[in-house]
Amino acid sequence: MSLFRKLFGSKSERVREELKSEERGKYMPEIKLPIDEKFTINFKANGGKFLYCEDLNEVYQNLQFIVDENKWHDKKVLILDDNLKAKFKNSNLNTALRLSESTFFITTCENLIANDGSLLISSKQIFEKKLTELPFNFIVFATTSQIVENIGEGLRGIKSKNRQKIPTNITTIKHFKSGDEKDFLSYGSSAKNLYLLLLEDL
Repeated sequence: MSLFRKLFGSKSERVREELKSEERGKYMPEIKLPIDEKFTINFKANGGKFLYCEDLNEVYQNLQFIVDENKWHDKKVLILDDNLKAKFKNSNLNTALRLSESTFFITTCENLIANDGSLLISSKQIFEKKLTELPFNFIVFATTSQIVENIGEGLRGIKSKNRQKIPTNITTIKHFKSGDEKDFLSYGSSAKNLYLLLLEDL
């Protein structure tokens, strides 16, 4: 999926121009973007910050860049997932024991939804907590194999992977805005300042 490397160059701009081009005519078939490009374009349009990683070393490096950029060295991070705690144990993170102490939250997700650029999460990631209870700053670790076309496909995947016990508290995060950028589109939802560490695994 080397397309991700090109998304920050001129290719995505050209694709957008082609999609908007009136020269194609209204009866021409719609250009079908690859699922990975569609997700990335929609995710960035929602205000998300995207870091593509070829391997785990790049994941660790980019995590450090995020911490440095936000000056979170002395701040505490909330990590609810024991597997993530083990994965990032050597990243010099100051882990919070209580939710109220945390400045940012590191989590995984169920799926990345291409058609609207949202993230599908469940009780496996946030347990029984509400999004509004969690820190405003999110760092999500996900892999390219988690990208699906739409929410329905994601929900079917959750059901098939968890036949014994289907997770509860299933929700999506779609609005990734800084605190002063919330608008009527995010009214009634929980907007988050969100970074996505996306690991290539295909």
